[in-house]
Amino acid sequence: MTDMNVEFTRAQEGRRATQTRGPLPIHVQISELLLREIGAGRLANGARLPPEREMAVQFGVAVGTLRRALLDLTERGVLERIQGSGNYVRASAAMLGIYAFFRLELIEGGGLPTADILSGDRLTKPSDLPDFGPAPDGHRIRRVRRLNGVPVALEEIWLDGSRAERFDASEISESLYLHYRVALGFTISRIEDRVGVGQVPDWRPESFGLPCGAAAGFVERISWDGADKKAEYSRTWFDQTLARYVARFR
Repeated sequence: MTDMNVEFTRAQEGRRATQTRGPLPIHVQISELLLREIGAGRLANGARLPPEREMAVQFGVAVGTLRRALLDLTERGVLERIQGSGNYVRASAAMLGIYAFFRLELIEGGGLPTADILSGDRLTKPSDLPDFGPAPDGHRIRRVRRLNGVPVALEEIWLDGSRAERFDASEISESLYLHYRVALGFTISRIEDRVGVGQVPDWRPESFGLPCGAAAGFVERISWDGADKKAEYSRTWFDQTLARYVARFR
């Protein structure tokens, strides 16, 4: 089995475990996973993808579903279909997917992100949070982040209260940034991450491998909208035995 087939097989195993959860259609999940593989360099520019029927079997989907994912990437300029030859990677510096700002990957590389919502509340902003918008309160979302179905991180996201009067956690897709764009009418255009070490919070669910108080990778993030105004603050605790923080520049 080639390295490329190993990547697809591993991704397919995680996708099968999560394809019935969350509002993202299966073909979108596949296209986003391929985008992450291309962005990480595991599917190199110019590489030919395996035959479509073979990929469909590896992903456990119908050929038509697989072709919808490939068509989406072709329309975005990420793939080129050559009649009689196959699909070829045509990566570009402008390539952005739903998870363009998602920096966690499995230790062995890649992984399709999904999330389990634990809670969603509108609360007064705690005093220990940095400035991230004019409202005195915010929408707090807590969730478990998975990669290929494996729980790798805990996330606490705060959206400034001025961005939405109501914020129903049950309506959130796998990508909050996609929800912001589609449902709330603004786009996250840049971020600032500060990476260090933190302690697993006491709201940790049993599905997360590290115990409460244990040392974990820790990321604090401030996010700005397209008008260069702060919109969101988040903090993430990740299991450093399963995942790593990765940033790539071109």
